[in-house]
Amino acid sequence: MIFSFLNKNGKLVRITFFLFISSLSFAQELKSDFSVDTIKSYKNQRFNYKQLIIPTVFIGYGIIGLESDQLKFFNSEVSEEVTEHIDEKFTIDDFSQYTPLVTALSLDLIGVRGKNNFKDKAIIASTSYLIMGIAVNSLKKITHVERPDGSGFNSFPSGHTATAFMGAELLYQEYKEKSFWYGISGYVVASGTGAFRMYNNRHWLTDVVAGAGIGILSTKVAYWLYPTVNKLFTNKKESNYKTAFIPYYDGKTTGFGLVSTF
Repeated sequence: MIFSFLNKNGKLVRITFFLFISSLSFAQELKSDFSVDTIKSYKNQRFNYKQLIIPTVFIGYGIIGLESDQLKFFNSEVSEEVTEHIDEKFTIDDFSQYTPLVTALSLDLIGVRGKNNFKDKAIIASTSYLIMGIAVNSLKKITHVERPDGSGFNSFPSGHTATAFMGAELLYQEYKEKSFWYGISGYVVASGTGAFRMYNNRHWLTDVVAGAGIGILSTKVAYWLYPTVNKLFTNKKESNYKTAFIPYYDGKTTGFGLVSTF
């Protein structure tokens, strides 16, 4: 995938970003009624090791790049090529990282129903965000990799990219039977976010690739854990019991808030 931009001097800058979409088997639109939300649909969504292959490869590539002189050299070449003619940064990635996630949670508002209602999607999204946040922040502290622009030692992996791909995978899982274009759009935005992190000289290629793998894997794990997590916050005896999860990230810590009504 190639992203092109004109800098202040009118020169064309191109960023080539390779995108591998995890387990996208573009199915036809189903005729089933998406208004039925039930935990039964998750009984058939068992752990499948094949779904781990692509995100594991992505994460593995990033980890190998921490010690591989060849990949470090390749990182430097890519960074030099990308930033060679940059006169002005584009901060769109600070916002685009959340676009797939917000889209997945808000399409119901315009009448586009996914596999789950808002509560179920919020639980899955919060679980995914928590897993992703813990993984990203832990690795940043452990690896202590310097950013390309020298602004800090928390470059690996890319949190922006991880957030974007986490949301893209959620959007795909919720709406893949509705239309494959939802999955495509989410991954395009996520790929653009990763490309801009390199364009803005904030991350190495290995940071972005590893971030993508962590984001995808976090959402997959969240779906597998959903039946268990849902039981922790569901009281079958109280039909008026409602729960909402609100993920947060303040730049240093990641977590989620729990709001309950009785």
